[in-house]
Amino acid sequence: MVNYKDLGLVNTREMFAKAIDGGYAIPAFNFNNMEQLQAIIKACAETKSPVILQVSSGARKYANQTLLRYMAEGAVEYAKELGWEHPQICLHLDHGDTFELCKSCVDFGFSSVMIDGSSLPYEENIALTKKVVEYAHQFDVTVEAELGVLAGVEDDVVAEESHYTKPEEVIDFATRTGCDSLAISIGTSHGAYKFKPEQCTRDPKTGKLVPPPLAFDVLEEVEKKLPGFPIVLHGSSSVPQEYVDIINSHGGNLPDAVGIPEDQLRKAAKSAVCKINIDSDSRLAFTAAVRKVFAEKPGEFDPRKYCGPARDEMTKLYKHKIIEVLGSDGKAE
Repeated sequence: MVNYKDLGLVNTREMFAKAIDGGYAIPAFNFNNMEQLQAIIKACAETKSPVILQVSSGARKYANQTLLRYMAEGAVEYAKELGWEHPQICLHLDHGDTFELCKSCVDFGFSSVMIDGSSLPYEENIALTKKVVEYAHQFDVTVEAELGVLAGVEDDVVAEESHYTKPEEVIDFATRTGCDSLAISIGTSHGAYKFKPEQCTRDPKTGKLVPPPLAFDVLEEVEKKLPGFPIVLHGSSSVPQEYVDIINSHGGNLPDAVGIPEDQLRKAAKSAVCKINIDSDSRLAFTAAVRKVFAEKPGEFDPRKYCGPARDEMTKLYKHKIIEVLGSDGKAE
């Protein structure tokens, strides 16, 4: 059993309470490799932003759970090296789908876990979530649950259609499960192809797809039912077109990739939404930088020479999200 507090990590309880009171959202950045982790910590240390390091089930298998523990501990020490005296870093399991997976993460030093029973019948979702909460809370590990279904693809999470969260269910669900935060569905979606072309309109000047607006009416109803309760938005990458264009102009093939407009995320961050998940944007920044190096320097084979620029691009992206979209800069001095 590894206690996350011995690694210098924190859970989400205090950071969420401050975010709700302060009208901003905590960045929840997924990472799969060292460069992503370095970029996240550098961006957060330089902006003094609390951060949730997210690891999906697939990323955990890819990285190895033992290495992840030491990477998280190293991230805290690296943040201190960068001058962040009191880092507020949470290590979170994203989209855990079984009790066993969540338990394993708690036992290996995660400070927060998500149990995603959203694809199950309502009562089964409650039962599974409650079981995870009862185990995790013994070790002061916070638990995120999900109600409603997001469309799209993220690692092992696949859904063809979204189903908005039903506001009338949230009080019963939160009360009976004891979860610490709730991921809801209001129109965000996983992956770089968040919407089909027929769901969008096209900008007549640029020809680019314009996605449909988020269902803020559903969010407002949830807020009324659960005032002050931490709400989470998954699938909230904006899919920056500059990265899509770089990828496509350097041998890539991402037609009609479209994400969530940043102005809608800014609006969400000022509400009870206190955690916003961003994954695809980082992947696009990384891929764009690597493709550019390969195209301009086809003889390059030193990973540091293409992963380094990718790391720099991701750092720039993370700082932009923290300062310009989420408003979490300066909240973890």
